Formats: sequence, structure tokens, C-alpha cells
Amino acid sequence: MTFALGQRWISDTESDLGLGTVVALDARTVSLMFAASEENRVYARSDAPVTRVTFNVGDVIDSQEGWSLLVEEVIEDQGLHSYQGIRQDTQESVVLREIFLSNQIRFNKPQDKLFAGQIDRMDNFVLRYRAISNQYEQHKSPMRGLCGMRAGLIPHQLFIAHEVGRRYAPRVLLADEVGLGKTIEAGMIIHQQVLSGRAQRILIVVPETLQHQWLVEMMRRFNLHFSIFDEERCIEAFAEADNPFDTQQFVLCSLDFLRKSRKRFEQALDADWDLLVVDEAHHLEWSQEAPSRAYQVVEALAEQTPGVLLLTATPEQLGRESHFARLRLLDSDRFFDYQAFVNEEDQYAPVADAVTELLSGHALTNDAKNQITELLSEQDVEPLFKVLESQADEQEKATARTELIDNLMDRHGTGRVLFRNTRAAIKGFPKRNVHLLPMPIPSQYTTSMRVSGMIGGKMAPEARAMKMLYPEEIFQEFEGEESSWWQFDSRVNWLIEKIIAKRSDKLLVIASRSSTALQLEQALREREGIRATVFHEGMSILERDKAAAYFAQEEGGAQVLICSEIGSEGRNFQFANQLVMFDLPFNPDLLEQRIGRLDRIGQLRDIDIHVPYLEGTSQAILARWFDEGLNAFAETCPTGRTVYDRYSDSIIEMLASGDTSELEEVIEGSRHLNQELKLELEKGRDRLLEMHSNGGEAAQEIVEKIAATDGDTNLVTFALSLFDTIGLNQDDKGENALVVTPSEHMMVPSYPGLPYEGATITFDRETALSREDMNFISWEHPMIQGGIDLIMSEGVGTCAVSLLKNKALPVGTILLELVYVVDAQAPKQSGISRFLPATPIRLMMDARGNDLSAQVEFESFNRQLSPVNRHLGSKLVTSVQGDIHKLIDAGNQVVEPKLDEVKQQAHKVMYASLNGELERLQALKSVNPNIRDEEIEALEQQIQALDGYINHAQVQLDSLRLIVVSHN
Repeated sequence: MTFALGQRWISDTESDLGLGTVVALDARTVSLMFAASEENRVYARSDAPVTRVTFNVGDVIDSQEGWSLLVEEVIEDQGLHSYQGIRQDTQESVVLREIFLSNQIRFNKPQDKLFAGQIDRMDNFVLRYRAISNQYEQHKSPMRGLCGMRAGLIPHQLFIAHEVGRRYAPRVLLADEVGLGKTIEAGMIIHQQVLSGRAQRILIVVPETLQHQWLVEMMRRFNLHFSIFDEERCIEAFAEADNPFDTQQFVLCSLDFLRKSRKRFEQALDADWDLLVVDEAHHLEWSQEAPSRAYQVVEALAEQTPGVLLLTATPEQLGRESHFARLRLLDSDRFFDYQAFVNEEDQYAPVADAVTELLSGHALTNDAKNQITELLSEQDVEPLFKVLESQADEQEKATARTELIDNLMDRHGTGRVLFRNTRAAIKGFPKRNVHLLPMPIPSQYTTSMRVSGMIGGKMAPEARAMKMLYPEEIFQEFEGEESSWWQFDSRVNWLIEKIIAKRSDKLLVIASRSSTALQLEQALREREGIRATVFHEGMSILERDKAAAYFAQEEGGAQVLICSEIGSEGRNFQFANQLVMFDLPFNPDLLEQRIGRLDRIGQLRDIDIHVPYLEGTSQAILARWFDEGLNAFAETCPTGRTVYDRYSDSIIEMLASGDTSELEEVIEGSRHLNQELKLELEKGRDRLLEMHSNGGEAAQEIVEKIAATDGDTNLVTFALSLFDTIGLNQDDKGENALVVTPSEHMMVPSYPGLPYEGATITFDRETALSREDMNFISWEHPMIQGGIDLIMSEGVGTCAVSLLKNKALPVGTILLELVYVVDAQAPKQSGISRFLPATPIRLMMDARGNDLSAQVEFESFNRQLSPVNRHLGSKLVTSVQGDIHKLIDAGNQVVEPKLDEVKQQAHKVMYASLNGELERLQALKSVNPNIRDEEIEALEQQIQALDGYINHAQVQLDSLRLIVVSHN
């Protein structure tokens, strides 16, 4: 290909980019700028998938300034075209250089293919029309981004995600209690932001131990592929770019990695992120005098990044000052002074009291009315008070109450930046049945631990305390790796008996070390032939998936899954309700994580927690402290870490030495402190915030809307046709599962979202939730989205010929089915797809040029048609070519007013949605300082930009089908 600067080309694979301009050349590559969609592409010169744009005499072309030219002569000079002709508006003779051609010009004429004999199969034409129609429906759906995740439909999670995910650059604190699904909420928000184009570059910063959990959750639940960045990855990426963080769109790294390396921190700061997500934000310690280094790292990133999500289990876990510090990260202008924040928070109590009064349904007292009037303006509340005191029916009164509550919540202090759900407010958790099981210590352990005590005196107390928790490891140190501690360990004997007694139940066993987990599996297999599988950090993600799937399998699956500590991260095994802690972790947070694998919202049965421990060992001390000091087995323990920090020195000393003389005192002190802290948390519970966060009826409506789309037979039919057309092998596995693999006869070398070895897929949400080895296929899945993009870009099904057997019509009668698409070329992040996605307009032209589409519905009419082979199709087209030209011209006339209707409707929906939101934010701004100026400005700019994009929307003929009547 011969390229020159300033030439105009169009992409063969991404025709929606508009007209491109050659802006750079070197020996190997050519760079094109597509101004209409604000995209750049770099191609290899030798095989760039682009076509040179050349117009001919008689064509009408548009300039960037908006006027049109009738071409009379084409002049070529040094590889560039100039077009001489008559300017349509002024009728003067002008020259238009190709660099000034309109960026919006389109080239995709299905009639050219039809007349050239490149006729598609009829079923491909049908697939293309269904692809456009379904894509349109999905983009218009207010639930877009929420339907396709692999997660149960939990109201409060969906409400928060729906509320936050639609915002411009959301900056919020997600503070749900443990087990309520903050990671899922964050994932749903990220997913919506990505699909809408609002966020294209995302940085997730987490504690090092949670990196794997986040990687798996984002990939398994949302099909979002993040890259973990550490020093090794940065060195590798340096070969591709000066800043390694520029090499990936979605990056996941640990806070320690950025905290310890100034160079990497500065590189992360220089990379342009749209959204920053920080987990475990309560560990970011801050004081006005000395903020921690970790806090400063996050603060700097938060200042540079438009969108910020902070996740924390307990907002005030480290005290009010720390809570203020996290809010300060979200909006330093709003939360600038700690004392002012404290004073403001004290004003929230009357708001909560007023809402509680309204929710009770009782008649309002004068005090309550005065309180509400103080919080809202008199003109807002008086009409609503009148309704409540009138003889109006209960429905009207309920509406008035709801309006008052909504107004109070909108104006409530942190309601826009903080979302907080508690187990006390959200129902549906299982009961925990705790079984503490003291067991005799084997003499082999007593001996090896005594010897270890003699020679291990120089160890630091913490290291020694950790060591003493695992007597099986001490025994192996003396007897060698081959020694079988599991032959005599009383916990193993008990475990085998329990598994045999619970034949019909699945058991999740968690041990701290991967070596313990592997040896336990060996013990169960060799001693009793029990089907067990192992899950530990040394396995690849694929191996872990297989282990989890084997455990999840109902028939012929493993009865027992044995996890190392990493098994208590990132995976939910809610189909099981038996948890065995073979040993105990060192801190209360890890204990809660372990139990949280089964005790989660959505668990349908009570769970049994079995804690076998050896008497007279460190395990016994820890078991008693967790149980009696924190009640951490029976209840969630948000205060556990604070209590542990207070008593850690005493606990470490006891575990290291075995001296329990102070144990009763430590247990009593811990119990007392724990109760105090819990009372403080309960007193500080912000019930108004909880009401705002769980969404009430609005949340239930979202669940119902998404549930109604589950089990969509239209999706199944479409997906199977799509896979067939692309050339994928499909093998029905039963149990709602299908195995899809690449074939040798595929349309393209690789299929989007499909691994080289293929994938097991399901269209059923429940199946996908219990089988993590399966892909949950929805309209949002990359295999469907990527397949639709492939169909459109490869030009599949753009023209077809069919026969209609109908004796009521004369043989040879022709109909022409025309499918137009209205499209506004605009950057994805503008939000255009919400209001004017690619919109199909179908016409059915009869021989006289009348449009019959209103009388002839697509699917029912399509069932009456028969395909023809390409050879016969070409003959039929040639015989009526003149008629087809006339009908296309007639169709172009009919579609113009329909284009105007589509634009008007898009304007109407856009104004109703965004102007309504803008007016609400402007009104709230006067009473609630949590409304950021930049949020209002962004909305104003978005409305203005969308106005222009919708005005410039164009319609083009996407595909057509010639239908000829026959009698046989």
C-alpha cells in the first residue's frame, strides 16, 4: 500500500471509527487519526486493514465545515486527492482537498456487494438483524452492566452499584460489614463504568494478601482481566514503554509495592487513571500532624484520579478521626476541617429520628413536624403534612411519607459519598453453630515440642508463638518430611469419623499451611479412600478452578475440599454448610475471612463450625481467646482487630511459652473491651445511612428487572446461531452446560473471550454460581459482545436473497427488505450509547415503493421464507437490478423522517434523564455540600456535547434482502 501524509482511509474492521487521516509514517508502520471517534490506530504498512477513500465524478461529498460538493473533477497530486465541483449551498465552483473532507463520511454499501454477486446466506442476514436489534435493546437498558455478572441478585448490592455506577467519576466510600459483598459492589460499579466508556484505565490498590482474591473476583464475576504489577512485571514492561503502568488498561497492585518504591509510586502517579479503587481503606492511618506513608500514597493518587472507590469494613473502626481522613480522600474541599466535621455529624441524629418517626407510620407529633421543618424548607413540607393529616387513602399517605424520607436522605450529610449496610439492617444470614472440640495431644507431639523448646530459646517471641501453633510441623522437623504425623494425630482421626458420618454433606476444611492441606488429602485418600481435593497458593488459577469445580459437583464430586489459608480468600462455597478449622489463624480478621466463605448473604442453611484443637497447646489458648474473649466463632467480630492490638503482647507471650497463668485475665479484659467497642459501634450506627444504602423498595425493583432477563430464550437462540456462524464446535454436556471449542473452519483465527482450549458455558445463573469453572453467558459477556462486533465488522449478512412461497401473489413479485442503522459518531465516554445507541430502522418496500414494515413483522415473516444458493441469487438480482435501485432510492426517502423521529426521541430521553439529574443536584447543592462542583459541571458539559452528537447523527443502509415470490 502507498501511504502519504494527509490521505483519507477507512478501517475495514472498525467502520464505526469514521474517516481516518494519515498523520505519521515510518518504514514499518502508518498512524491514522479518526477524529470523529477521537481514536488513533497504528498499523503495519504491509497489511493494514484499511481502504483508501476515493470519490468519483457525480458523487456528493461533505466538507468538515458542513457544506456539500457535487464532484466534477478529481485531481491527484503527490498521492493526495482534490475534488473540484459545485458547492451545493452557494452554487460556486470550488476545490475541496481531501484533508478537509468530513470525518463522519461512511462507506458500507450492501447494494454494492449484492450487485457484485457477493450474496450472504439467508441465516446470516437474520443473525445480523438480530445482532443489531439485541445490541440496541441492551444499550438502552437502565440495567446495563448489572445483568451479566456472576453473582446472586442481592438487593442492597444492586442498589448501591446502580446508584454509584451511573455517576460521572464516582467518589464514594463503600463501608458494608464483612460478608455483605463490598468487592462485588465495587466490581459492579467498575463494570458499568467500563461498559459506558466512563472509565477506560483503572488502578486497584489492595493489601498484598488480597491481590489474588481481587484478580479472581474481577475475572470470574465480571470478565474484567486485570494485570498484577510488582517489581518483576514493571521491569518486563519497561521494554514496551517508559512508564510500565502505561502498558495495561486495568492494573492491580499492592499498597506496599507503591509505598516502598518511590520510583514506582511516581510512575503510577504519572499514568492517567480514570478510576482508583482502594480496598481495606481502614488501614490508612492519619492524623493532622503525621499522616502515614500509605495514606499519603493514596491521597496523591486520589488527587490525580477523577473517580475513587474506597472499601472499608467498619467506617469508624480506627476512630472518628480516621473516618474523617477517608472522607477527606474523596473530597478534600468538602472535608477540610476535622472539628467542623464532628460538629456536623452531631446534627445527623435529629434527621435519623425524623425518618424513624416517618417510617413508623404513626401520626407525626408536633415535635417531629418541627424537626422535619427545620431540616427541610416549610414550602416543601407543608403540602405533604396536609396529606398525612387528611382523609386521603393509605396509598397517598405512603407516597407523601416516602417523599419526605427521600428529601431528608438526599440532604443528609454523607449520604452521597458513604454507603453502609450492616448485618443488623440486612436480613438473611445463617445461624452459626459452633463446636469446640478439645482432643488429647499425642505423645509424639509432646516429645518433639519439648525438644523444640530446649533448642529454640533464641527465637523471637512472635516467631516462636507462630511455630507452636503447628505441632505437626515441629514433629516433621525432627522426624523428617516422610514422617506421617497424620497416622496418629487425634484431629485427623476425628475428621475421618466426621466425614464418614456426614456422607451426604460437603465439608470445607481450612488449614494455615499448604503442606498441611496436601498431607491431609493424602491421609483421607490412603486411610479411608475419601474423595477430597486440595486448594492452595502453589496452584495455577486453572488448577484451582478444577479443584473448586470437583468439590461443587453434586454427583461423583469431591466430598471434602481442603484449603490452605488462601482458600479463605476470594472464593465462596455457599453450597456447603460444614466448616472445619483444622488449625487456627493468628489474627481475628483471618478467622472472619475463613468463616465468611460459608457465612455470606445468600447462604440458605445454618452453618456448622467445627474447631478440633489439641489440649495443653497454643491452639487451646487461641481457641479459648477467640471464643470467650471475642465470641468470634459465633458472631462477626468487627472489633476483633482492635482488641487483638491491645492484648497482642500478652497473647504472643502465652503462645510462645505455654504459660497460661494470665489467660483468664486476658480473656476477661478482651471480653469487656469487645463489649464496650461493640456498644460504641451500635450507638454510632447511622440508621438513616443504612436506610439510604439498602435501597428499600427501589432495590427490590432492580432485582425484579434483572431476574426477568434471566433465562432469556432469545439469548440462547442467538448465541447458538452466532457460534455456528463463526464456526465454533458446540457439545451439549447436560446440566445446563455446553462446551464451546474453536474449530479448523472458523471465520477468524481466534474468537473474542474464548480460550484456545475452549470453555464450558452456561446460560443459567444458579449453575454458574455453583460451578466456577463455567462461564456465565449473558448479553454482556465478551463472547457475545465480541461475537456481535465480529459479525458487524466482518460484514456478515449484509445482503441476501430469499424466496417467498405465496400463491396469493403473482410469481416474480419482488419485495426489498432494507435495514438502516442510525448512528451518532461520538467518544464512548460521552454516554451516547445510553440515549442514541446504533438504532435499527427496518423497511419492507413493495414493488410500488410502499413501506409494509408495520404490517410485516420480522420474525413471523422470516419463517415463511426459503434460502436460495448464491448462483440463483445472482441471476435473480441481475434480472431486477433496475427495480432494486429504485426501491433503495424510495427507501432512502422513507427513512429520512424516521431518522428525525429517532433523533427527537433521543433528545427527549437525554434531556429528561440528564436535565432532571442536573436540576436535582443544583437544588441539593444549596443544602448538601457533598454535591461536588465538578460533578455538576461535567453534567452540563455532557448535555451540551450530547446535544451536538445527536444532531449530527446519520442514517446508513446496513443490510438488505431481496425477496422474490415463487409458487414451488
